[in-house]
Amino acid sequence: MKKVSIITVNFNQPKVTEELLQSIQVTGISIEIIIIDNGSRADIQTTWQSKYPLVKFIRSEKNLGFAGGNNLGIKAATGDYLFFVNNDTEFTAGLVEKLVEVMDANPAIGMISPKIKYYSDKEIIQYAGYTQMNYYTCRNCCIGLREKDTAQYDHITAPTAYCHGAAMMVRKEAIEKAGLMNENFFLYYEEVDWAEHIKRAGYQAWVCTDALIYHKESVSVGKKSKLKEYFMNRNRILFIRRNAPFFNKIIFFIYFNLLVAPRNVIGYVKTKNYNFIPMLFKAIWWNIVHTKNSTDLGYPIKTII
Repeated sequence: MKKVSIITVNFNQPKVTEELLQSIQVTGISIEIIIIDNGSRADIQTTWQSKYPLVKFIRSEKNLGFAGGNNLGIKAATGDYLFFVNNDTEFTAGLVEKLVEVMDANPAIGMISPKIKYYSDKEIIQYAGYTQMNYYTCRNCCIGLREKDTAQYDHITAPTAYCHGAAMMVRKEAIEKAGLMNENFFLYYEEVDWAEHIKRAGYQAWVCTDALIYHKESVSVGKKSKLKEYFMNRNRILFIRRNAPFFNKIIFFIYFNLLVAPRNVIGYVKTKNYNFIPMLFKAIWWNIVHTKNSTDLGYPIKTII
């Protein structure tokens, strides 16, 4: 019987994480649950360990970001499949079982995501797959995003361009071949980058819309924040540096600096988000300063917000 390691990262959200734990119900499959406490202000590991004795807790004294926290979970996991879920998600009946069924039947699958709906409005879709990345603009589309669910994406079990970081089950064997998440991303784009490397290792990314999870979007960072603007811009550039062919990189850099950056500044001024402007330029500057081979894990992240 295959074993599933359910991995989630907590950062200053004990109540949200406990709500996730209470929603996990799996039958007929061996599971382990791993929670990474990612440098939270209060160390609640002792309290949690007594309350949830079957859960494996790992405490990091500093915030390692989404990638770094999940990498700690990967190193501790003993499952054949590792199910990475945001701590602000809620499981539905049969979620894990369905994903395992599909993975078992298709050895070429390296990673798979369920359909994701918004917790705040459970009739609205967040994710039913991704389109391919445009390496000239670093843009793609999330299929089904903000659409009302009228069964238009029901019963889809097929390859997709990328899985969604809020909920993705990954074959341990694929991780062993592709490597860990790249910790240079810290936050945002890391799962898309990881999917690229897992596919290069010979596996596929799939979506299964017969499995469902609910997501409390942006509980951790906020829908608009300096942190989000910084990492979304910085990591968009980093993703292209790591994954695009040389010619595409050149076109992207021209496009980003001559079109995207000025357009963003104008948008920040119009919405009076003036404090986002230095975040944009810090994001660009980070990629200029960190000129070491972007495929390495060697240079550290320092949060400058």
